[in-house]
Amino acid sequence: MNSRFAEHITKEDIRALPLLAFEGEIHTLDSEEECNRAIQQLRKFDVVGFDTEKKPTFNKGEYNHTAMVQLSTMENAYLFRLNNMGYPTSLFNYMADESILKLGISIDDDLKDLNRARKFKPKNFTDLNDVVKELGVKHMGVKKLAAIFLDSRISKNQQVSNWEAEKLTPSQEKYAATDAWICLAIYKKLLRQGYI
Repeated sequence: MNSRFAEHITKEDIRALPLLAFEGEIHTLDSEEECNRAIQQLRKFDVVGFDTEKKPTFNKGEYNHTAMVQLSTMENAYLFRLNNMGYPTSLFNYMADESILKLGISIDDDLKDLNRARKFKPKNFTDLNDVVKELGVKHMGVKKLAAIFLDSRISKNQQVSNWEAEKLTPSQEKYAATDAWICLAIYKKLLRQGYI
């Protein structure tokens, strides 16, 4: 298949690209009640972007549960702070709903970690790494896929910040929202160009 996108991209190429971030509305949710309302809104869409964050570990043998689940439409990103709200039934039912497509990048560990916290059967999750592999793309990961398909770079500066902090900084919120939204943005571009 002759692709109209690069199969490889270098760090230098990525650094030269313009910075891209989520520009819609970010909803940071700390309670089960807020979670339930957000899920009602999300159920109006058949496809969303997905990601998770957890507090980084710096010592061998340490383990932190998932601190946050991010779900995003093109206009709204919802940050579910599990470390504050626990593991709400509405959120886990949503992730087990096969009528809604959830798109992520490198999501196996995310789903395993969520399952470790609360047992559920994830349904209709698609890893974009698998999708682009079939298109002949050799480079995986959110940063490279954003560069290849959206001609943009995304900042990973907040990746190892404290996701269990009492209050998230605006930079953390923007980073977390971007990581979920970008999956949807890449998918829509692939759809428009007839690759999916």
